[in-house]
Amino acid sequence: MSAAPDRTAVPVTPPSRWARLADSDLFHSFIHSPVTVLSALVALVLVSAALLAPVIAPHNPFDPATLNLMDGFTRPMQANEFTGNVYWLGTDAQGRDLFSAILYGSRVSILVGFAAVTFAAVLGIALGLVAGYRGGWVDSLIMRIADVQLSFPAILVALLIFGVFKGVVPPALQDKMAVYVLVVAIGLSDWVQYARTVRSSTLAEKNKEYVQAARVIGVPAPLILLRHILPNVMGPVLVIATIGLALAIILESTLSFLGVGVPPTQPSLGTLIRVGQDFLFSGEWWIVFFPGLTLLLLALAVNLLGDWLRDVLNPRLRR
Repeated sequence: MSAAPDRTAVPVTPPSRWARLADSDLFHSFIHSPVTVLSALVALVLVSAALLAPVIAPHNPFDPATLNLMDGFTRPMQANEFTGNVYWLGTDAQGRDLFSAILYGSRVSILVGFAAVTFAAVLGIALGLVAGYRGGWVDSLIMRIADVQLSFPAILVALLIFGVFKGVVPPALQDKMAVYVLVVAIGLSDWVQYARTVRSSTLAEKNKEYVQAARVIGVPAPLILLRHILPNVMGPVLVIATIGLALAIILESTLSFLGVGVPPTQPSLGTLIRVGQDFLFSGEWWIVFFPGLTLLLLALAVNLLGDWLRDVLNPRLRR
């Protein structure tokens, strides 16, 4: 005779998504790494301040109507001898509030960096999937193009694209399209890392049983790539994208410093550094110091997050 069912048993409620996250190795590794937590806080503060620049900034530094040349070269936290105005980080030669200029400049740098990384990742992932899955001459062609591009520095590729842009686009449209061209130039100079990584992972995944089963039942190749192979190759891509974000921001600042980046009407951190270095040896050190410090903190914080993500997603690197 079978035992009667226990009607007093309480049904087990599955843990919520946040509970599963709190119990995960990823969260445990994050909260037990002070450097990673500090880097995340610094990156969060800088990115949030940049995105909220119109709300946080005391002035619009790129509106000529709000500028006063008498405020020029005001030292940080000191009253101007003519107007009596006080600025946290001082002003530049045009009387622009450096704190506001850094917020707006960081906004341009971060948005260009995110857009460039997204463009490079989409292009590299697509080419890597096709090269690894198809093989043959398609694989050879894509990888030879990648090898040729790797023989040139990324900044040289970006400068070449800008040179072509300057010769093709009419001068009246160059300032309006400069940001878009900057995104394309940085993205085209950085897609190779994604393509090579995704290709290697695709070569390993395409011969596994679940992919072979999908082929047997007649699933089209594009669906196999998107539904089955792509989710299993995204781990290394996230690490490359995190580190690539810092490199893209630095490359954008380098191009703007050289005068081939964003126009002066919407300057980035690189443009502010280029303007400030003209006054570095005349005593106005703060004009170049604070934008440079902001760029350093932002790039360092994102790089440290990328290093942590690489370690936590690779079991062989865990200590």
